Amino acid sequence: MVDACFGHPRLAALYDPLDPDRSDLDAYLRMAEEFGARRVLDIGCGTGVFALLLADRGIEVTGIDPARASVDVARAKPGAERVRWICADASELPALNVDLVTMTANVAQAVADPQMWQETLRGAYGALRPGGRLVFETRDPAARAWEEWTREKSHGVTDVPGAGSVESWVELVDVRQPLVTFRWTYVFAADGEVLTSDSTLRFREREEVGKDLTALGFTVEAVRDAPDRPGKEFVFVARRP
Repeated sequence: MVDACFGHPRLAALYDPLDPDRSDLDAYLRMAEEFGARRVLDIGCGTGVFALLLADRGIEVTGIDPARASVDVARAKPGAERVRWICADASELPALNVDLVTMTANVAQAVADPQMWQETLRGAYGALRPGGRLVFETRDPAARAWEEWTREKSHGVTDVPGAGSVESWVELVDVRQPLVTFRWTYVFAADGEVLTSDSTLRFREREEVGKDLTALGFTVEAVRDAPDRPGKEFVFVARRP
């Protein structure tokens, strides 16, 4: 199932305007350069922000995401023809032989179902060339990030080109570790429509993620800190031998 914030056309169009600061992607761009990646697969590419940043650097990019509305937004962006877009989940990947596979932002945690998580990691492994790397982030459960997900701390009103004024906020729905469910609410001033989107993230322990990776044949090269959230996330660097 695709969350409404990614799969509903009206909400997918809001994703970039409501989250314009994507400096969190800078660390992934540096890793692509560090590893000399010339072919990259971006799993959970969404509206294509990271894929297009890579393409701007002359990298051959494939972006895959199961949310049709988000992929449609990506395909409509300037320069989108330089990226290969696939609307599917990672279990349906063709052979790609890439140097690097990425899952940025919430992507790894959004794969909350254990079986789908295994299939996603297996798909990433199969897409990599020998020696290629998978990099992704996941929040440290000990930091209890969900305690900050309140209406008081998230409420805002944004003037969105083509959509007008949009009010939005997030609220917790359920916390049953390792799963945390929350709901975004969007109110469109233009016509009064109210849309909501529920999402569930899985907060995996560092040791659990390491075991999942090694069980599928990866070698965990490093677990780094996230520059934009120091002390709050694990950034895994795993290599296909």
